Amino acid sequence: QVQLVESGGGLVQAGGSLRLSCAASGRTISTYRMGWFRQAPGKEREFVASIRWSDSITSYADSVKGRFTVSRDNAKNALSLQMNSLQPEDTAVYYCAAQLAVGAAFGPWGQGTRVTVSA
Repeated sequence: QVQLVESGGGLVQAGGSLRLSCAASGRTISTYRMGWFRQAPGKEREFVASIRWSDSITSYADSVKGRFTVSRDNAKNALSLQMNSLQPEDTAVYYCAAQLAVGAAFGPWGQGTRVTVSA
């Protein structure tokens, strides 16, 4: 089983940057893809970005393209999300998750890290 722990959230002004990290442990060798999701207050959780573990192919939600960058560190079994030009609408709890096989649902999930962007 894969265990995930996010960190790096906080309070930032609009236009600022944050870098989120997700430390993975357990059977990470079996992970197909890892992704970032977020859930804003009163809204459903939504996809933000993902990276395929075998070849680093990335995918982004339209709302974050050009501002966010997802990357991985194989040596550390870690996933990162560099967030630039943050806007108040980016305020949410950010979660990382693993997709263990092609076509499988994302899961397990980390506990989340809160990002608050002030206007």
